[in-house]
Parts: sequence; structure tokens; C-alpha cells
Amino acid sequence: MDERIRDILAAFDRRGARELPLSELGGPSAAETLEQLVERGWLRAGKTPGAYVREEDGRLQLAGPLEVTIYSRPGCHLCEEAKAQIAPLLKEFGARLTEINIDEDPAIRAEYDYDIPVIFLGARKAAKHRVDLAQFRRQLHDVSRPGF
Repeated sequence: MDERIRDILAAFDRRGARELPLSELGGPSAAETLEQLVERGWLRAGKTPGAYVREEDGRLQLAGPLEVTIYSRPGCHLCEEAKAQIAPLLKEFGARLTEINIDEDPAIRAEYDYDIPVIFLGARKAAKHRVDLAQFRRQLHDVSRPGF
């Protein structure tokens, strides 16, 4: 990934903000890059004119290989089962879990409403509905190797 794109996407984490103005994303010289990110679905125009919001796909692009994201919702028994199953593997491999409640974002809910849990390893989808633990272990092993 281009360093400028990485810097723009990471700016949201550094500033701890959901929406950032153009001036904090590189100013007018970044306008072309910002438009590319909007086209990819990684950013969208914010409510404030000239501001941008990072989409979930943009956050995933920054996820390291041992960063696990699970899309779930409260009360989902398959989600709870999946989290319990993968917890020992996350500890074993030193992976970090981010849980996203799909009901908190209409776009994420529209994408995953009937497919949860959905688990990503870095920016790659690793499982949906149920987890094949042997396969998930192999995936964690593969991305934890030096040089991945």
C-alpha cells in the first residue's frame, strides 16, 4: 500500500476522530488520493463540508496479519461460540481481537446482517458462520511466520 494512502487512513487512529477535515488529511495536495480512497470505498464524504470519514474497509486495510476482527451482534449464539473457540488460538499466537457490533453502523449491518459471525485475519476473510479451528490455526500460523 502506498505510504500516502496508509498515512491518510491512519490519521483517523492518530487523531482518535471519526471525521477529519481535508486540512488534517494532507490538504488540497491530497485531494486526488482522497478521491481514489472514496472510489475504493475506504473513505466517504463526512457531514461537514470538506471532511471525510474512514469506512470499515479502510480500517481493515491497516490491520496487521495478527489482528483479528469479528463482526457480530449482541445475543448471537454463533458469535459467542466463535469467540470462545478462537480465544485460545488468539492467545497462543499473540493475535489481537477487535469486535465490531454490526448493529452500530448501518453500512456494516447491511453487509453482514445474515452472515455473522464473520472473522477477518488482517484484511482477509478467514471464516463465516462457523469456525474451522484447524484451518484457523493454519491461517494464524502462516501469517505469524517471519517474512509474511
